[in-house]
This record gives sequence, structure tokens and C-alpha cells, in this order.
Amino acid sequence: MPLPHNALVLVADGRKMLFFRNQGDEDQIDLRTEAHEARRYQRKDREIKTDAPGVVQQSAGSGRSTYEEPDFQQQEEDRWIKDAADELKERVLRNDFDALAIVAPPKALGVLRKALHKEVEKRIICTVNKEMSGRPIPDIEALLVGETQVELPNA
Repeated sequence: MPLPHNALVLVADGRKMLFFRNQGDEDQIDLRTEAHEARRYQRKDREIKTDAPGVVQQSAGSGRSTYEEPDFQQQEEDRWIKDAADELKERVLRNDFDALAIVAPPKALGVLRKALHKEVEKRIICTVNKEMSGRPIPDIEALLVGETQVELPNA
């Protein structure tokens, strides 16, 4: 399905969230930046975690082992992606967009899909599994043109 005029495009990963608006039409995508947010800094694990990993007493023998420590950086990135989902929810409830295209890396896209509001899901016309948050706008436009083209049957 072609990207309609005034469609919203979200390009996100665990560190950046970019919102674009298609000022072009279905034949010519022309993305304009609407909002840009980036995490100010990446906290170190010692700033995120509060305690040492837990230990388990072995049932046989005298050894002790620790629980596998969670990936705190991934948790921070997931929280950032959930914030993007909240922003989309606020926008859809204000009727800010009718069509939505999402470009995100696979892990971020998975987290985002779980957090999306039902009204947002109804308006998704295209999702692209790709890291593009650091790329220039013409690259994003070219990617979307390739993803939204409709192949016409040969007559």
C-alpha cells in the first residue's frame, strides 16, 4: 500500500525516536521531521542496578551459584520503545494520523508491537524490520518507497 499524504512515520530504536510526516503524496514520498527525541546519555549498569546478583544454595554439595543477571541496558532500551508506543497512543487518540509506517530494528519492533494501543494497530500500513534511526531522510524515503510499492499485474 502506498504511503498516503500526511501519514505519520516512526523511526525508532532503543536510543532514538524520530517522527516524520509525509508531505508528499502516494507517488512521491517527502518526509519532513516532526519530532526528534534521543536519550540524553546511556547510564552505566552500576547506575541502574541496586544490588549484587542473588545466589542460590545448591541442593547437592556445598557450592553456590548466582542467578543470571538481567540485561539492564536492554531494559532501558525497552522502556524507551514503550515511551514511543505511549506517544503513538496519545497521537492516535487526538486523531493526529490516519496512516502509520514504523521502521525499527527487530528487537525494538517486537517490544513496540506488544505495547501498541489497538487504535494505533488499526492504522499501521507498513512495518520495516531495519535499523534506520542514524540514516539520512533520503535513505528512509527510499526504504519506504521499496516497502510500500504495489506491484501491478502484467496485462
